[in-house]
Amino acid sequence: MDTNAIYALAAALTITLSTIAPAIAQGVTARSAMEAIARQPEAAGDVRSTLVIALALMEALTIYGLLIAFMLLGKIA
Repeated sequence: MDTNAIYALAAALTITLSTIAPAIAQGVTARSAMEAIARQPEAAGDVRSTLVIALALMEALTIYGLLIAFMLLGKIA
């Protein structure tokens, strides 16, 4: 197999795997936050701010995967 094909496959796997896990985690986190707000509406502000921070940290994994994919694709060109 050609090294360019290996780099392209690695880039595709990197972006795929680094997107699937945070997407599932963000869905579970959002569901839990909605349940918490439904149980205690007075704590909605605290839950919302914690949710935003948690979602940003999860999204960082996707951004790192995207950067690694760009680095791998840069080796092809």
